[in-house]
Amino acid sequence: MARFADRESAIRLRKQGMSYTQIKKIIGVSKSTLSCWLQKFPLSEEQIKEFQRQGWKKSEVSREKFRNTMRQKKEKRLRRIFTVQQKEIFPLTKRDIFLAGLFLYWGEGTKCRSDGLSISNSDPSIIKFFILWLSKSLKVPKKNLRVSLQLYCDMEIDKETKFWSETLGVSRSQFIRPYIKESSSERINHKGGFGHGTCNVRVNSVFLAEKIFMSVKVISDSI
Repeated sequence: MARFADRESAIRLRKQGMSYTQIKKIIGVSKSTLSCWLQKFPLSEEQIKEFQRQGWKKSEVSREKFRNTMRQKKEKRLRRIFTVQQKEIFPLTKRDIFLAGLFLYWGEGTKCRSDGLSISNSDPSIIKFFILWLSKSLKVPKKNLRVSLQLYCDMEIDKETKFWSETLGVSRSQFIRPYIKESSSERINHKGGFGHGTCNVRVNSVFLAEKIFMSVKVISDSI
């Protein structure tokens, strides 16, 4: 957990307004590692001006200004790309949604059981799309879904169940007892996890399982 502690310390020091050089001297990690950890924590223009008043080296001030400039350019570039791709992708047709869900299931879905369909993921967006796909493409009512969570021992069960229930729009009565891992959630948070455990959504239906498994086979056999 030492790496996690270093990351948390680096973020805390950055929020206090320290430069990469200052943080590097305190924690002893490389600037490339800090760049990964702190990319979402830029210094404000006022903080940089304060460093100038404190007599910082011009090179250090210039680097912080450069980081801000490059971050702003990247954000502007990504917004432009997002707008272009949004127009390119939408609106989605029924066929688009079916195929997207089919490929998602091919990659992420459970295939060892033939009595239903299920996907597990820590990304709420993946689970939300799976539910959308079940509803729009396979006509599965939300009331037929069963949800289970895999949580870590330091997580609050009620809090995380509430999060997933509200995020997915699924009643808490449809959640079964969660599986609690003995390890801490610090490990996944350190690696950039989504921080709410892993969610599994399942619908029991031999017919749907056979339909989707054969649909996947149609595609895999054609490649």
